[in-house]
Amino acid sequence: MADLALLLHCRFVLWLCHLCSGLFFQQEQWIDPGFHPPVTILKPLCGIEINTYNNLASFCCQDYPQYQVIFSIRTATDPSVPIVRELMQAFPEVDISLVICDRTIGTNLKVSNLANAIEKAKHGILVLADCDILVRPHYLQQIVQPLSHPQVGVVTCLYNSWAKGWLAKFEALGIATYNHANVLAAHRLEGMHFAFGSTIVIRRLVLDQIGGFATLADYLADDFHLGHLPTQLGYQVVLSAHVVEHQLTTTSLSEFFHRQARWARCIRVERFWGYVGLLFTYGTISGLLFLWATQGSWLGWSVLAVTLITRWLMTAIIAIHYLQDQVAKTLWWLVPIRDLVNFGIWCYGLVGTTVEWRGYQYKLSKDGKLAPMVSAKCSL
Repeated sequence: MADLALLLHCRFVLWLCHLCSGLFFQQEQWIDPGFHPPVTILKPLCGIEINTYNNLASFCCQDYPQYQVIFSIRTATDPSVPIVRELMQAFPEVDISLVICDRTIGTNLKVSNLANAIEKAKHGILVLADCDILVRPHYLQQIVQPLSHPQVGVVTCLYNSWAKGWLAKFEALGIATYNHANVLAAHRLEGMHFAFGSTIVIRRLVLDQIGGFATLADYLADDFHLGHLPTQLGYQVVLSAHVVEHQLTTTSLSEFFHRQARWARCIRVERFWGYVGLLFTYGTISGLLFLWATQGSWLGWSVLAVTLITRWLMTAIIAIHYLQDQVAKTLWWLVPIRDLVNFGIWCYGLVGTTVEWRGYQYKLSKDGKLAPMVSAKCSL
C-alpha cells in the first residue's frame, strides 16, 4: 500500500506540472509599447565559447529606444576582448562599454565582474544574462513589461537549449522535459522566489537595498539570491513568458556530470526541503519500483506503461508544444533514460560538499558560500 500511495502521489505531481504549465503559457501577455524605460545590460565575460560573437551581438541589436551594454572582463589578454572590440565597431550606434578590471570582491569571480561593470551603468534598470545566451530583437521590450508595476523588483525567464553533439543534447533534454516543469509547478504553487542566470532584470534600487553585488560575492548561486533576497524585502519576482536560447556544448561525460552535480548540490544547499521534494517528481523511478515491488505483475506493468505515457505526454505539452524545444522534438523517446540519470544525480547530490566549476574545485558551505580548494583564474 505504501508503494501504491507513493506512486499515486508521483502521478499527481506529474499531472500538476501539466496543469501549471498550461495555465502559465495560456495567460495573455500584454505589451505596452509606451513602457520602455532606459536599460543597462551587464555582460560578464571570461573566455569564449561556441557562437560567442552571435550571442553577444544579439544583445546589441535590440529593437528598443534606449539601452546600454557593458562587457566586463578581468584581463586584457582574455580571448573575448577582440570580440567585444569587433562588436563596438559593428554597432557604433549602440552605447557599448568595455570594462577591463581584475578587482575581486569575493570567491565568485562572475559577481566581481558584475561589480566592476555596474560602476559604468547609466540607467536604473539592469539586465544580467550569461554569455551563452542568445536573444531576439524584441527581448528587452518584453522582459521589462512586469516592471510597470512598482512592486515587481525582479524579472527572470526560462530558456531553450541549442545543443551541439549528442551529449549536449542529452543534457538539454533534461532541462526541457524535467527542470522547467518543476519550475512552472513551483511558480504556480508558491510563486517565484529565485531567478535564473539566463536573464535577470532587476531595479538598481532593489540591488542596492539587498546590499549590492558584494552581498553575493562568495555564493555559488548568485542568480538564486538575486531573486530570493528581494522577496525578503517584499518585492515580487515575475517569471516572464519570454523564452531565451541557451547555447550548450557538453564535450565529455566528466563535464556533464560535474555540471549536473554542481546544480544538484547548489539546490540542496539553498532549498533543502525543495530538493527533498524532488523525490516525488521522479515518476519513471516510482513506476519501476512499483513493478519490482509487485514482482512483475500485470498491474505493475500497466502502471509503468501509464507512467511512461504520462512522461511523454508531459514532454509533448511542455517542452515541445509550449517551449518549442528542438531537442525534445527529436529525442523525446529518451526521456525515461534521462529520468534515470536525473535520479542518479539527485542521489549523488544529496551528500558531499565539493563542486567543480570550470576545472576548479570548491567546497560548498552549508549556507551556499564557496571556498576555493585551489586558486581559481576564471569562474563564470
